[in-house]
Amino acid sequence: MTNPHDIIKKPVVTEQSMMEMANKKYTFVVAKDANKTEIKKAVEAIFGVNVEKVNTLNYDGKVKRMGRHEGRTASFKKAVVKLTADSKEIEFFQGM
Repeated sequence: MTNPHDIIKKPVVTEQSMMEMANKKYTFVVAKDANKTEIKKAVEAIFGVNVEKVNTLNYDGKVKRMGRHEGRTASFKKAVVKLTADSKEIEFFQGM
C-alpha cells in the first residue's frame, strides 16, 4: 500500500471550502491516479476520522499567456470528503 501522504497532497483553502467545513466537508488536492476508496483510507489514516463519502473532480489545466508565449497550468484532481456525524472534525487552522 502507498503512503497516505502521497495520496492527500494539500487542503484547498477557498471561501467556499471554508464555509463547507461547518457541514463537515473538507476539500483536498489529491493524486491524479487515486480512487475514492484510497482517498477515504488515506484521510482516515492521516486525521483519525470516519469518512462517510468522497466526491472527486478532475480539472484540466487552463491555457495561460505570458506575453506572446502560451502555456498551460497543471491539471489536478480534487476530492471533497464528507465526515460522519459522530466523527471528530479535522483541525487545520487553530491559530487563525
